[in-house]
Amino acid sequence: MRIHSIIVFLLSSLLGTHAFALPNESRVPGGVAIIDLNVPTTLATPVATYDGQRVMVVADDNRWVAVVGIGLKATVGKTQTVKMGNRSFDFDITDKPYPEQRLTIKQRKYVEPDPEQVSRWRRESTEQKDAYKRFTEDTHPVLSLMMPAQGPYSSAFGLKRFYNDQPRSPHSGLDIAAPDKSPIVAAAGGTVSAVGEYFFNGNTVIIDHGHGLSTMYCHMSRIDVKVGDQLSTGQPIGLIGATGRVTGPHLHWGVSLNNTRVDPLLFVQNKD
Repeated sequence: MRIHSIIVFLLSSLLGTHAFALPNESRVPGGVAIIDLNVPTTLATPVATYDGQRVMVVADDNRWVAVVGIGLKATVGKTQTVKMGNRSFDFDITDKPYPEQRLTIKQRKYVEPDPEQVSRWRRESTEQKDAYKRFTEDTHPVLSLMMPAQGPYSSAFGLKRFYNDQPRSPHSGLDIAAPDKSPIVAAAGGTVSAVGEYFFNGNTVIIDHGHGLSTMYCHMSRIDVKVGDQLSTGQPIGLIGATGRVTGPHLHWGVSLNNTRVDPLLFVQNKD
């Protein structure tokens, strides 16, 4: 039995069932599914995958469960499958009618980028995707997040977006409106896996929290961390800004689980 499996088992025994609060389950595109793997926590942590990506596995009620991120483009009506060795666990998802949002972007390059800008975006996208694909096991799984900034939600997760009346990909994060230079903190402890000044996202930080969970912070005016930094929950990482494709100062906060962007609020226990 691996060391972290022993630790989880001992803590679960001491604290009772549900020793660690699971994310809020929502089996919809962009949501999270909790799948019982029917393996007791007296056995080593099993390895499970979904859509070709390894998924987080945690202890709950003395058994191992998979915490699975469901993509915004997941097909409703198509059976979803979590695999564990030669066993499969099927589940269904229901539709969620995300509303539309239409934004006017004054800088044309962010709506119709030229070939050089497209090439830049593709390079940057690869760098960010590599950060999302990380799966580290040297820390205990993070199951809840704190809000990284204070302010009203200006754009919800999952919105069907139109820039200057042109359709774009759904909104894969939560926008928090706040004055320029307002503080941003780490939503949980982890390791900084990527830092960059990206074409669409502006000044950006990605934090790896382990076990396939990462958080992204975009459009920052200032970045105060570097790749490899070990952060604690609530540690300052930079300031709110309006860099990249924006209509005003705000934080775009994204959460990725098993390389899949999911609704950040599913991981926030206290949203006040």
